[in-house]
Amino acid sequence: MGHRISARDLELGEEKVVRVNRTSAVVKGGRRFSFAALVIVGDRKGVVGYGQGKAREVPTSIEKAVRDARKNLVRYPLRGDTIPHAVTGKYRSSRVLLRPAAPGTGIKAGASVRAVVEELGVRNILTKVYGSRNPLNVVKATLDGLDQLLSKREVFELRGLPVHADREGPKLEPVGLDEESRKGRKDTRKGKGKGGERGDRGPRGKGKGRGKPEAEADTGAETEPEGNDNDSGAEA
Repeated sequence: MGHRISARDLELGEEKVVRVNRTSAVVKGGRRFSFAALVIVGDRKGVVGYGQGKAREVPTSIEKAVRDARKNLVRYPLRGDTIPHAVTGKYRSSRVLLRPAAPGTGIKAGASVRAVVEELGVRNILTKVYGSRNPLNVVKATLDGLDQLLSKREVFELRGLPVHADREGPKLEPVGLDEESRKGRKDTRKGKGKGGERGDRGPRGKGKGRGKPEAEADTGAETEPEGNDNDSGAEA
């Protein structure tokens, strides 16, 4: 969930102009033009805000929009360089789906959503816009989705679970295997097919029978039939 903050202690980056809309009014002397600018401002560390400004000239409208955006800065929870979980933001006829992505995915978004997430500090995210593609509606729908984000601390507090210090930080670093562990995995996989490494049960189908122990098999091969001894005694 987002929390409004002041821009006094922040180092905001360069603003991003999403759209400059031009309107005209017909008067007695001709046409009178007016410009409306939509601007996104953020520090790329979890803080972002939008603003609008109207003036007779484009630079003046952008300056007004930047001043308005600095008044509407909100801090959102992040998980590394992506968002904690998937959310769907809505504003009028626009819907924006935001989903976290693995490192290296990049920003899969259009111009309006990209301007918001880049100024927020997100580097890996998947997005999809449904309905109206109006830039103002899309920006507001994106901010509505970001306002639904919950950090781990907030989730633990809602469930009544204790918050531990080791559970607060994200665990996004991929766990790699060193060369020794990889070699050990290959050796164990190759040794699965050998009979001597399967609990000392011996090879199947070779030599002795399956269900007979080794002692019985050896004694059965060496013993001679009893009839031979009786015949030899009678002859003597």
